[in-house]
This record gives sequence, C-alpha cells and structure tokens, in this order.
Amino acid sequence: MLTRIDHVVIGVPDLQISIEAYQKLGFNVYPGGVHPGRGTHNAISLNEADYLELLSVRDPDQYRAATGVGGGLLDFIAAGGGLRQVVVASDDLTADVAAMRGRGLEVSDPVDGGRRTPNGMELSWRVAALGGRHALPVIFIQHLSSPELRRRQVPTVGTHPNGVQRIDRVYIATPDVRAEAERYARVFGRPVPAIQRGTVIMADMAVFDFGPTGLSIAQPYAPGPAADALARRGPGPFQVLFRTAGMGAAARWMQEHGVPPPARGVRNTGEQAMLVPPEEACGVYIGLVGPE
Repeated sequence: MLTRIDHVVIGVPDLQISIEAYQKLGFNVYPGGVHPGRGTHNAISLNEADYLELLSVRDPDQYRAATGVGGGLLDFIAAGGGLRQVVVASDDLTADVAAMRGRGLEVSDPVDGGRRTPNGMELSWRVAALGGRHALPVIFIQHLSSPELRRRQVPTVGTHPNGVQRIDRVYIATPDVRAEAERYARVFGRPVPAIQRGTVIMADMAVFDFGPTGLSIAQPYAPGPAADALARRGPGPFQVLFRTAGMGAAARWMQEHGVPPPARGVRNTGEQAMLVPPEEACGVYIGLVGPE
C-alpha cells in the first residue's frame, strides 16, 4: 500500500551552495553521502517521517555510464534544476507494482538502491518508476533500513530553526487538471478527487491524500505560483508545502539570514501560509503553513 510522501528530490548544480541556501531558510541540512556507482551525492533535511533531498552530480562520467531509475538529472540541472521528483512510500513495493501492472500501467521492477553516509552507514531501499507513456515525476520507494537507523544518519532530526515538522503537500503543475487527475488516479488506484480552488498558488487542484501528506495536481486559473511554474518549466512538480510549528519564528530566521520576507496568503482551508520564491530555494517554491 502507498502510505505517504516519503521525500522530495531537488536537483541542484552545486551541493554546498544549495545546502547553504536551505540553511538560510531555516532547515537543518546535512551532507547525505554518495550513491555508489551512480555518480551522484546528496544532502538531506530529515523530519521524523519524511525529508527533503538535495541531489547533485559529483561525477558526470560515472553518472552517464549508470543505468536504472532516475536518468536525465544532468539535463534537468542544465535547464535550471528545481523540484525533480516526488517519492511516495510503499509498505509492499512488489505488491504495489503488481497492482499498477494490473491496471495496465508500465512500471519497472523494484530495483535495489543504497547510499553510503559520511559517517560510514550503509542505507538501503528498493525503488520503482513508471515508464513509457505512463512516465510521471513520481517514484515509489520501500525502505529496507529501519526508521531508527535512518534517523541516526544525521546529528539532528527535526527541530529545524524554521519549525518545520513534516511535509504537508507537494504540488504538480498541469494545463489540464481533470485529465491529469485521471492519470494519477489510475496510477495510485484511487478515485479521482473533487476539484478544489487553491487561493495561494491560484490554481484549481485535485488532491490525493496519503496519510498526513497530500499530492496536488494544480491547473492555474490566474497569475500566481502555479502559472509561473508552468510558464517557466512546463508541467511538473514545483512546490513543497511544509507544516511548521510557527511561521513567525521561520520568518524571523529568514530575515536574520538575508532572505527577503516571504509572501503571505490564506489557503482555501482558512489557514495562513507563506511562500518562499524559487530564486531563494534552488528553483522550488517552498511553502510554510501553521500557527503564527
């Protein structure tokens, strides 16, 4: 079963510069290590049950020679980088892949993956991705390493200066929300959600809920973040919304570290939210929602 959004992958040209950018936004970010044989390395900002991943190519030749899930990162970064993939957790990836194939979808077999952390830990997982005419910016993962072991890879889990507690929602821009929602519903094996109007990103949305997290397919109805993302990069993921313990503390931290005050808005839920623009977040809209 698909249980929640596990993490988001942000493709960046320079890992250290990106780490510093997200630290200015109030995230605790640490080098994550290398992906053996893949030519890539990453940094992570870990919450209790999900995380943000900054991913870069450290060895272009090795990366080009590698095969499997996740190709095209060099081209993606050359085009500006940003939010590349949404990774959804599964508690039984073999069964979920079989179910997708039963719905007529082209999806890879689960592939073993791993990472060696700077402190020598070996983490492992299995991933599967959609392919061919069913390709979407979504990957499915089943962790083989325990949650306790994964939390030990960084000095601090959560307790970010910006108060971030977890991923709340990830947004994918599209020119046709109804058609795209039908595609994702088939992939996820879920009913097509009702369309609702987003008042911060200025888009009509179909929201797929996975536990406490959600994936929103968003079609702009007026100028705003969704329209900007669609014009800049075309269809694809463009925003991560995090739930925070306090927006005021997050805004103060950013101001103290030279980040312009984020724009404020009111969600269709009535909650206050603020939005960091892509130029401050490595090509991604970063939203924060929570109490003042």
